[in-house]
Amino acid sequence: MILETKQEIREKIWRKLTEEGVDRFPRPIKGRIPNFKNSKKAAKLMTETKEFRESDIVKVNPDYPQINVRKSVLDSGKTLIMPTPRLREGFLVLDPNKISPSNYRKASTIKHSFSYGEKILPEDIPHIDMIVCGSVAVTVEGIRIGKGGGYSDLEYAILVELGKIDKSLPIATTIHELQIVEDAPVSEHDFTVDIITTPERKIYTKGVRSRPDGIIWEILPSEKIEQIPILRKLSP
Repeated sequence: MILETKQEIREKIWRKLTEEGVDRFPRPIKGRIPNFKNSKKAAKLMTETKEFRESDIVKVNPDYPQINVRKSVLDSGKTLIMPTPRLREGFLVLDPNKISPSNYRKASTIKHSFSYGEKILPEDIPHIDMIVCGSVAVTVEGIRIGKGGGYSDLEYAILVELGKIDKSLPIATTIHELQIVEDAPVSEHDFTVDIITTPERKIYTKGVRSRPDGIIWEILPSEKIEQIPILRKLSP
C-alpha cells in the first residue's frame, strides 16, 4: 500500500467533514484546524482524564475547536499557556485568579486572549504539565497531522529547548471521529499524541511515542527564523 502524503490526508479530512455536515464555524475549514460538531463534548471528555486533572499548567493551541478546552483549563483553576498565532508574539499566560470567571470564555478566544493574558518572556514560561493540541487527522497509534504550518511541532521543540517541558509529558488532542485515519507519514520534527478524545470516546494511543529532542535547525527556513523572535533569540 502506498502511504498517502500529509496533504492528501488533510484534503480528504476537510472534504469529509464538510460533506458529512459536521464542520462548524469558522468556515471554510480547509486550511484550518477544523472545528466540528460537538467539539464541546470532546473537550469535556479530555478534561475528565487523570492527566488533565493532575495538571496545574496546561498549554493549549489557539484554534477555535479547542476553545472549550481553554475555558475548561481556566474553569478548573489551572494556568493556561497559549501560543500567539504563528508565534509572532511568543506565548501568553492566562492566570484564572486574575480573570473574572464570567470572562473565562471571552479570555479563551484568540481575539481577547491578549487583553486577559500577559505576554511572557521565553525564560519566564512556567514548567508545563500537559499539552492539548489541535489536529486535522490522527491515527489510534498517536501519529498526528496538523494543518501544515508546523507551528505545533515548533512550539513543542522551543519548549524543549527552553527546558519548560519534559518529553514524558502527556499530549492530548480533541477531534471528531471522522478525523481518525488508519495510517499517516511521520517526519523527524513531529510529535505523537498520547490521548485522543472525540465527542464519543477517549482513546489512549498504542503506538511508539515519538518526540523531538528540540529544534531541528537544519530544516528551518531562514525566513521563518527571522519572523519569529523566540527563534532569533535561540538561534545558534
